[in-house]
Amino acid sequence: MMDGAVPRKKTEADTSKWRPQTRAVRGGQIRSNFDETSEALFLTSGYAYSSAEEAEATFKGESNHYQYSRFGNPTVSMFENRLAALEGAEACRSTSTGMSAVFFALLALLKSGDRIVAARQLFGSCHYIVSDLLPKYGIQSELVDGGDLAQWEKALSKPTQAVLFESPSNPMLDIVDVKAVCDLAHKAGAKVVLDNAFATPILQRPLEFGADVVVHSATKYIDGQGRTLGGAVLGSKEFILDKLQPIIRNCGPSLSPFNAWVLVKGLETLGLRIERHCANARRVADTLAAHPAIGRVLYPGRPDHPQHKLAAKQMSDFGGVVTFDLKAGKWAAFEMLNRLQIVDISNNLGDAKSLATHPATTTHMRIGAEERTKLGITDGTIRLSVGLEDAEDVVADLVQALGA
Repeated sequence: MMDGAVPRKKTEADTSKWRPQTRAVRGGQIRSNFDETSEALFLTSGYAYSSAEEAEATFKGESNHYQYSRFGNPTVSMFENRLAALEGAEACRSTSTGMSAVFFALLALLKSGDRIVAARQLFGSCHYIVSDLLPKYGIQSELVDGGDLAQWEKALSKPTQAVLFESPSNPMLDIVDVKAVCDLAHKAGAKVVLDNAFATPILQRPLEFGADVVVHSATKYIDGQGRTLGGAVLGSKEFILDKLQPIIRNCGPSLSPFNAWVLVKGLETLGLRIERHCANARRVADTLAAHPAIGRVLYPGRPDHPQHKLAAKQMSDFGGVVTFDLKAGKWAAFEMLNRLQIVDISNNLGDAKSLATHPATTTHMRIGAEERTKLGITDGTIRLSVGLEDAEDVVADLVQALGA
């Protein structure tokens, strides 16, 4: 710089014009006075004030000064703002886990005497919240088949305050017609909560189809490497700030700054990873569909998936999970799992490593055999989260495990 020259301030970018991958890398960034390029990790529980007046203004809500890391933290804010930019939401609040995101989103909408309608095609813990926990507090619940619009229409013919579903669902990859269900829900006076963990905002943006609230288990694809727990709730500023935030702040399901930092870095590579997950899953699904030991393969990207056309309408690609049934049932499923050499047996998903689980004895064990039958989960069902390994190595491992 020449003597006496004034440093030029960098022109601020118009972030509204950024495409998804740019938002995933740069959205919501906060830089300290050190001008670091990598997001800073603020490991602090509290914050100092320049004066007693500033502390008073902060507690009154008249100042944006950080107050306490249960309420807010710069690293956590970066994660929330970046995910909101990707999802196309006005605001986001993070939580310690994906399940706390689901529970507190519903708690912000419901009170004793209210009613919720949910698709029965839910993750086991979500199923428990709707069918067992909420009724204990005077909230009426009704389960419907997510793919049957007639059942939605009948259930939503009565006043309803909340609707919950996953699309694609865990583990059977059922697809819900998001716009149609949202239209029915809004006529009944309900707000729609959609779990977008399987698709991620890279493949599906439910708010564009009419959903009111989107929840994520950031533990899955957003982290993407099986390192941390985290969740997120996204929606309008009115819902997030007025209804959800008071509950989050006072009940304390806070995301730790360290986990938020890991998830921020996970978002940077989310688009690249999802592209590879989808390509690998397609290859695996096609191989399994041709194997004589397999009775059924469910992957929304295959034309033989019952809702393939709907999935193609709502999603830009079809995700990294493949679910399939072994004809011979539980003993064959266990034999296959035990023969795997590359794929790990694990009830997690969304990892860089391929993971397989037996839903009937793990994630959906406690909902009972009758409900599993309604969901289409058999004793031969295996859910496979296809990772980032070379697809041919994963295919070879599956084929050798099925060989006997």
